[in-house]
Amino acid sequence: AVAISVPLAYFSGIGASSKEGILIKGSNYLDSIKNIQKVVFDKTGTITTGQFYVSKINIYDKKYTKDQVLELCAKGESLSNHPIAASIIKEYGKEVSTEDIKEHREYQGKGITYKYKDQNIKIGNSKFCNQKETKNIYLMINDNLVAELEIKDEIKESAKETIKVLKDMNIETYMFTGDSKEKALEIAKKVGIKNVFYDQKLEELINTKKEKELVSFVGDGINDAPVLALSDIGISMGSLGSDSAIEASDVVIMNDNLSKIITAIKISQKTNKIIKENLIFAITIKLLVLILTILGLSTMWEAVFADVGVTVLCILNTLRLLKNNQ
Repeated sequence: AVAISVPLAYFSGIGASSKEGILIKGSNYLDSIKNIQKVVFDKTGTITTGQFYVSKINIYDKKYTKDQVLELCAKGESLSNHPIAASIIKEYGKEVSTEDIKEHREYQGKGITYKYKDQNIKIGNSKFCNQKETKNIYLMINDNLVAELEIKDEIKESAKETIKVLKDMNIETYMFTGDSKEKALEIAKKVGIKNVFYDQKLEELINTKKEKELVSFVGDGINDAPVLALSDIGISMGSLGSDSAIEASDVVIMNDNLSKIITAIKISQKTNKIIKENLIFAITIKLLVLILTILGLSTMWEAVFADVGVTVLCILNTLRLLKNNQ
């Protein structure tokens, strides 16, 4: 019973996690999850969905209407597969014709240029369009600023509630992002996170942690892989996450639902509780029967129960892990 209890409990805990869509890459990680004291969330693709939308259009050249601005942007962006391009096309909501577009060119991570009739169109970020640094998209025609599109990222439905529950469990929460301070603080305020890293290196938090303090990082992108590997417990998003992030992490949430972090912690706590119950029960019964044997009060039936009976009861107790852990 003593030999079986510990490995069987960990196998059952990992199995219970798998049923919940949580892939845990070993019993040591399952055991450590319950001791996490700090959780750091990446913003894009983790707290947010990674699906962008146009929240506002600022028109600076009044010769153009909102529909005309969207049409010009949609024409150029329809030839791109960037997520922001998809959000602009979605906002336009009409069929896009590209037959009248000439010399279309895309600059990776910056923007696009093309010719339409006698106009030189440029669409891209602030640096590409020589504007004050923001995270917005700009439309320029013949080097004149025409409009500015504010692009936002949707927050996951489970994010706010998950962070609230983590706080109730006395776990500190942080957010890490490469966005500007204003956008970072805006998202952090909506989900209830006070500690925000928008210009610091996350390694500083991990390297300056207290002894025996466990820090978990939750991310999904290629750029998150080094920090996922460096943190005590790296948790990646399995649905939209990159292969490198999944490879570097210790725990993978297959459906990208942040509430599964709470589920994983509860399974870890329950696994630890059942291991203790089994060990205390098994050792107590064996010692009791041993004492009764020394006193000449026990028979073969008590000995069988102390060995086989206790083993069966410990196995049955361990199987409770496979029940619903929500």
